[in-house]
Amino acid sequence: MANQHKFETEAIRTQTERSQFLEHSTPLYLTSSFVFEDAEDMRASFAEEKDRDIYSRYGNPNSTEFINKVCKMEGAENGFAFASGMAAVFSTFAALLNSGDHIISSRNIFGSTHSLFDQVFPKWNIDHSYFQIDELDKIDELVTSKTKILYAETPTNPGVDVIDLDVLGKIAKKHNLIFIVDNCFASPYLQQPIKFGADLVIHSGTKLMDGQGRVLAGITVGSAELVDKVYRFSRITGPSLSPFNAWVLSKSLETLSLRVDKHCENALKLADFLEGHPKVNWVKYPFLKSHPQYEIAKRQMKAGGCVVAFEVDGGVAAGRRFFDAIKMLSLSANLGDARSIVTHPASTTHSKLSTKDRMATGITDGMVRVSVGLEHIDDIIADIEQALAS
Repeated sequence: MANQHKFETEAIRTQTERSQFLEHSTPLYLTSSFVFEDAEDMRASFAEEKDRDIYSRYGNPNSTEFINKVCKMEGAENGFAFASGMAAVFSTFAALLNSGDHIISSRNIFGSTHSLFDQVFPKWNIDHSYFQIDELDKIDELVTSKTKILYAETPTNPGVDVIDLDVLGKIAKKHNLIFIVDNCFASPYLQQPIKFGADLVIHSGTKLMDGQGRVLAGITVGSAELVDKVYRFSRITGPSLSPFNAWVLSKSLETLSLRVDKHCENALKLADFLEGHPKVNWVKYPFLKSHPQYEIAKRQMKAGGCVVAFEVDGGVAAGRRFFDAIKMLSLSANLGDARSIVTHPASTTHSKLSTKDRMATGITDGMVRVSVGLEHIDDIIADIEQALAS
């Protein structure tokens, strides 16, 4: 979907066609179904000879506006919106895979996606292999005649590692694989994986796209041919986004660039502070010069995102004291919120993984994930500083 204007303008000016009331802001279309002019109109609509809304499980003006905005942001041809980020992940894979197929994925992925690969897909004889983010040269060895998809998220959750999208894109093209990227941590404002060869891009709209912790949502955008398969699977199975949540998200995208700029500014300042703290073993943030993939991050991202990861000195016991001492920041499993959030991945978002699997992805017992919000940076640092002092 070609852009006529700059990113910020498209985020604001991409709207549904105005009704006879000439509203300035897109209204809510809280309807389950749509009516037809006559029998021929109804027949032609169901035969897909007409591009129009039939039933809100298939499409709705609010979800269409949201999809169109994200497509323009990502440089995608088409998309489909879901009730949650994991609905987008599951439905995208389920729509494209058959029994016997094989997935190659980065080991550094969200805990629920790990569970999907390890517990759900094996029921349908869908196998997977993991690659380490510092061993991209070994991916070729994992490819089999059954391999269908190459998958990664970058920056990763929760360790904010960065994977070279250009390298992955070339590997996918070489082996004729469908290249799918979870772009949730970056948002389309900071990174557009399609530029590096991605066929499909997935987001949890719950995070930075909403930005205020109000709604659940997911979206997949990319190649029109592949999105059509995702759409037809989802039309039958019903994981579609509600019109209300789509309306909220579409309005939120109008301020995405402003919010994310401030998130990134605050996050870098927090990372700088933590890097010199005596009670912190290590700090990871993509735009921190000490980050192992700093140069890759600078090449493929506009800024470093809202998440900072660090390890509290003293292991689990020190970590518990740190979390119990937090006063202002929220203890929550969400991220990308206007409110800063601290999470202990080993006991929350990635608790279903074995200790071995957690350690293989760098999730130590003392790791803390901070989603840096929009409060004044001095207040964010002060709360973390007093908690570390405890």
